[in-house]
Amino acid sequence: MGNLAKATKYRQQCLERVSAVALICVMFFVALMRALPVSAQQASAQQLPQLSDAQAAWIADQIFANECNRQISCLTSWNVGEDFPSLGIGHFIWYREGQQERFVESFPDMLAYYVARGVDLPSWLSGQAGWNSPWATREEFNAELDAPRMREFREFLFETRAIQAEFIIRRLQQSLPLISAASESPGLISELFYEVANTEVPQGMYALIDYVNFKGEGTAASERYQGEGWGLLQVLESMLQSRNDEPLLDQFASAARDVLARRIANAPPERGEERWRQGWNNRTLTYQQSDTQQADTQ
Repeated sequence: MGNLAKATKYRQQCLERVSAVALICVMFFVALMRALPVSAQQASAQQLPQLSDAQAAWIADQIFANECNRQISCLTSWNVGEDFPSLGIGHFIWYREGQQERFVESFPDMLAYYVARGVDLPSWLSGQAGWNSPWATREEFNAELDAPRMREFREFLFETRAIQAEFIIRRLQQSLPLISAASESPGLISELFYEVANTEVPQGMYALIDYVNFKGEGTAASERYQGEGWGLLQVLESMLQSRNDEPLLDQFASAARDVLARRIANAPPERGEERWRQGWNNRTLTYQQSDTQQADTQ
């Protein structure tokens, strides 16, 4: 056999060996991935996406639109039929001293977050004993709407919208352990939570952030009508029971409407919650990518 023929044969043998080694490596990798726990395979998906400043600002503006139609006057509100004011872009609930209600109070935690972030509170607010609401009734609150203290309060809340958005986003970040612990299917709930969060970023994050601010985690025992909750946990559980081929955020929005409809049906008649149905349904429609016109969120 000539030198050229020998060289050709040797080259062919080398190629065959390399191909065999490559095939073995691929087979080993596939076997390794199959042997790994599901949680290890999905580790990259089991985290919340990092939001840019523009995306966080867009989410804050969406929440402001949902709660107040972007009206500054709405930043200090006391709704008819309720016994507490709702404040800021997230309509954070504020109770007076000793007040006990069904709904989770959030404004004192918002104030604590301001302090932690080094934000100077209005002087009358920083000196408020125990950070309790100073208004005893809706009439008393409304009588002060045009007073200097309330105007200063609204201006402060408007100028610190970004800090409020941080607080709301932080609440979502802290919600999963609570939701998982309260669920009978914590693994599935966790997977679905992250799946929604990572869908059409920042749209999926907006849906979760807005809903948990809007109706809570769904874990508080006090937030129940006839034993049924209406928070994020209940929405995710409803999704698990009715998964289909529709876009994921459409499923989230539909499940939210179902949960809210159940709340209305279970609510005490004197609450008159039917009046909220259309507005609540309209809000859930903004969770669907196709129905929301986003600003520059890249």
